[in-house]
Amino acid sequence: MIDLDDAAANLPPGAQLLGREWIGTDESGHAVIRFQAQVAFTNRHGTVQGGFLAAMLDSATGVCALANLSPELTVVTRSLDTRFVKPAAVGVITARARVIEQTKRDMVVQAELIDAEGVTVAEATARLRILAKK
Repeated sequence: MIDLDDAAANLPPGAQLLGREWIGTDESGHAVIRFQAQVAFTNRHGTVQGGFLAAMLDSATGVCALANLSPELTVVTRSLDTRFVKPAAVGVITARARVIEQTKRDMVVQAELIDAEGVTVAEATARLRILAKK
């Protein structure tokens, strides 16, 4: 498994923009990742624009996958089926993700984004391709 605490020191620019923080796993085995939705992420309604929520879900599913793979492997997203459930406010948004299917070449990860009030604001299912790191 990849040491995500060490990887946090080298966050990619997109993860930095989203304020991504690896929290760990919860009692049910879900990966928990926290994001910080900024005012700059809002749309004309004052809520977080869906593209930023999709980016958070993409990031969370990828991090969850990496947490379940050996260090010589990585993943790329093949598809991300995203559902927007409720408007999301600026502030802390927490992702809970889990692997629901895995073969030697592919992985399916489901994730949900939960706002500071405990409300699910978006969900996604990601289909990922497992690759050897270059």
